[in-house]
Amino acid sequence: MNKKEILEVRKQFTPENCAVTRICGCYVNHEKEKKTELKKAFLSLPEEEAFKYFDIFRHTLSGVLGKNLLPMEFPLDAELPGGAQEFLLKLRDSKLEDDLLIEEFYDRIITSYDYPENYYIVLIHSVYDVPGKSSDGTELFDASDTVYEHILCSICPVNLTKAGLTYNAETNNIEDRIRDWFVELPVKGFLFPAFTDRAADIHSVLYYSKKPEELCPDFIANVLGSQIPLTAKDQKTTFQSVISSTLGDTCDYETVRSIHDNLNEMLEETKESPDPLELSRPDVKRLLERSGIPEEKLENFDDTFTETVGEKNTLLATNIASTKTFQIETPDVIVKVNPERSDLVETREIDGRRCLVIAIDDHLEVNGIEIRKNTQ
Repeated sequence: MNKKEILEVRKQFTPENCAVTRICGCYVNHEKEKKTELKKAFLSLPEEEAFKYFDIFRHTLSGVLGKNLLPMEFPLDAELPGGAQEFLLKLRDSKLEDDLLIEEFYDRIITSYDYPENYYIVLIHSVYDVPGKSSDGTELFDASDTVYEHILCSICPVNLTKAGLTYNAETNNIEDRIRDWFVELPVKGFLFPAFTDRAADIHSVLYYSKKPEELCPDFIANVLGSQIPLTAKDQKTTFQSVISSTLGDTCDYETVRSIHDNLNEMLEETKESPDPLELSRPDVKRLLERSGIPEEKLENFDDTFTETVGEKNTLLATNIASTKTFQIETPDVIVKVNPERSDLVETREIDGRRCLVIAIDDHLEVNGIEIRKNTQ
């Protein structure tokens, strides 16, 4: 899925475009006990309650693609009879009217989701009549030939509101506020099947995690049947490891800066594309060649990349590039540079010591105090 496809699905979670047919929910306490359940037609909900659910659904499809939102393909064994994909298909095709399937779904989550507090599982079934598009991109609502039937699951923490004082308008007094249990916005969730090329892709699922570094591997493996992807942080660390292993003792400042500049240039060239820039093994190799890495240093690159990343795996450019800062560190000093002006910094050997030299044009401040040029 790309950004445009995610946005198209999100747009259905409004009163005007609502395609949700049924909603189910299960409140689970900290002892992993089901305390209460909800099963009803979505349109039967009171308007104000429906608005709050729309907010939950939209947040389950929010964040950065490749960090918070992770498209995952099912491995072959997950698509065999009895696999996770078959179960999710049955759940979708049941239109959430099979109580036994729903209970099994809740049980799978409760068993796999490692969360020590209370939470609320929300599951919806939705049928989106996908409008056709003309050659200029205009939507043709009377020319639809595709129906996207899907389920969306959101897992929301349930916590006590904070203690405090409140104004009671009826008694005209400041009083102790009654604490109650509040359903927060989701921290985990998924969309199945994925919406790819504006149609259902039953071989993929879109996974949501509010915190990119906390993917909940057991949930992914047991509920979705998918392989655990590298987090954004792990992708960056892996890329850095590949660069260090490939360059060895020739890994100098100028080379790393060149890789940084070329990577950001690639991102700039593709910023209008709805698809995130993915770098395969050949792509990373071309990046290094473009950055002036000598051919002899690339002799073992293919093996290094395969061992570290995987032969067919890719890295998202947005996860491995530093677009907002160019940072240089020593044990005692950290220097942050505008990524577009990394040319102001260079390394030199002065009096036998390796030094970092920063060009200063007109303005210099130290702790907010302007340092004036010494003209004497």
